[in-house]
Amino acid sequence: MKQSVTQILDFFKKHKYGRMSLVLLLIGLVAFGAVLSRAKPPEKPIPLSQVASAITAGKVAKVEDSQDSGITTIYYKDGKQSRTRRDQTAPFLEQMQLLGVSNSQLPKLHYEIVETSTLTGEKTMNVFVSVAMLGLLGFAMFRLTGGPMAGIRKKYTEGDVPNLTFHDVAGIDESREELVDIVTFLKDNSLYERMGARMPRGVLLVGDPGTGKTLLAKAIAGEAGVPFFTTSGSEFVEVFVGVGASRVRSLFKKARAKAPCIIFIDEIDAAGRKRNAGGGGSEMEQDQTLNQLLVEMDGFAATDGVVVIGATNRVDVLDPALTRPGRFDRHVNVPRPDVKGRLEILKVHVKDRRLAPDVNLMDVAKSTPGLVGADLASIINEAAILAVRREHDVITVQDFQEAVEKNLTGSVQQKSRVMKEDERRTIAYHEAGHAVVMHVTPHSDPVYKITIIPRGQMGGFTMSLPEQDRLLMSKNQILARITGLMGGRVAEELFCDDITSGASSDLKVATQLAEEMVMRLGMSVTGLRVFNQPEGFEALSSPRAGQKTFEALDEAINHILDECYNEAKRIVTEKREAMERVTQSLLLQETLTREEFVALM
Repeated sequence: MKQSVTQILDFFKKHKYGRMSLVLLLIGLVAFGAVLSRAKPPEKPIPLSQVASAITAGKVAKVEDSQDSGITTIYYKDGKQSRTRRDQTAPFLEQMQLLGVSNSQLPKLHYEIVETSTLTGEKTMNVFVSVAMLGLLGFAMFRLTGGPMAGIRKKYTEGDVPNLTFHDVAGIDESREELVDIVTFLKDNSLYERMGARMPRGVLLVGDPGTGKTLLAKAIAGEAGVPFFTTSGSEFVEVFVGVGASRVRSLFKKARAKAPCIIFIDEIDAAGRKRNAGGGGSEMEQDQTLNQLLVEMDGFAATDGVVVIGATNRVDVLDPALTRPGRFDRHVNVPRPDVKGRLEILKVHVKDRRLAPDVNLMDVAKSTPGLVGADLASIINEAAILAVRREHDVITVQDFQEAVEKNLTGSVQQKSRVMKEDERRTIAYHEAGHAVVMHVTPHSDPVYKITIIPRGQMGGFTMSLPEQDRLLMSKNQILARITGLMGGRVAEELFCDDITSGASSDLKVATQLAEEMVMRLGMSVTGLRVFNQPEGFEALSSPRAGQKTFEALDEAINHILDECYNEAKRIVTEKREAMERVTQSLLLQETLTREEFVALM
């Protein structure tokens, strides 16, 4: 507490705006204390008729009347006093006559008109309260924004050498090899000077969220043993003009003082977006911040030992001046790991965890295609939590299976959920339709699991996984996936004589895939033209295609969906006996493995 008070006082001493805010704050506190000290419970005014009765009885010694406020103070002969409020449109004595006080008693009354000091006091108090509000407002603004010197006083995570190395990074070996040169340069740049080579001033890590960009940047600093300055692009963005640019200057000034070092700017697209002509307000501030960043990256030589590393998953929105050679010279793609990479990532995260002897990490890696390092770390942590919840001594295969399914579906099993028998039967036919159509359709992914145990908003799900990772998706593979998604709705129509809302997510995904084929992949009769979805200012401009073109696109999308639906309907009709076998097995045991499903087919 004492240290916090000392820091606040030092802040006020160093900056004149802080001292001004402190003075206003103290005045406000004094005024607030004065208000509290003067605040007394108001006395209830007595009726005028009671005052008239007291004057008639001879109990009143003196009357003080205020012309401004209409408040009259009554002093009694026994030493007591009271207050009343008269009608300001008529004199007090005249009102007493109307209430029955005789003319002979009024001359005996000591009546005095006084000037009230309440109004002047209230005006003075209002001034004090206004000053108090200004002081509190100024103090709040300085606490929230840091004042006009915010850029210099901005605190960054600096000076610490991360305890991570390349041994802690797995699954992205090619990306890691591209950054070994940076480590060598930071350790000893004389090797590059002799060859006349210049190391890049900036390295841009591009990849999907969770692929390990931040971890890779920390590993570079830890491997080289240099200080690591970390911040994010949003730290430079402020509504106050000039604040972001000053923060950029402050960051680079501190980095040069501790060179060799690394500056890591996460989510750099927040400060490095493309500049727009004619912008104002926050856009002007963003442009100034970007300009200052460009100048700073041009302002140090390659021998300074300062390397800027930026991370983003939206390289398409970055300003060309930021990504040109001479600034961010090297672009390193951090891809999603393949099955081998996922296995290595799993091995890194299970080092300090106790696994059952029958746990095969390769099986876990194969069941998680498309997932990134952050997803795999979450799965292992969730499996450990499930093992503790189930009172296991080690993490079992069942714990890993449940963690993987929870990650893929986003929710846990609801075994205790009560469902009507007809609803349960509909879900069984729906999932059997997916599985049978996927099994029969060529180019479709194999079915690994079918269940009708609810998870979240899903009544059940069918898990199909590719046999190996794919870099490309063919037209037949996309059509096969859309056909498999249609299997659930087709099964409801043919076996339940009705349709339900269970196919809503299936139809949504199928529509998105059909739109991708038509509008962005050139896989339809509409031709090879690509229709990108506009963003930002482009979304406000007029469309670049006519109405007939959009009608042709709609027709092509509907044609794909209808063809896939008809194909799914043909398969389900031909495989009615297999559908019944799969459905009855689901109703009996709720979950089917791949081996059990293939045997039924």
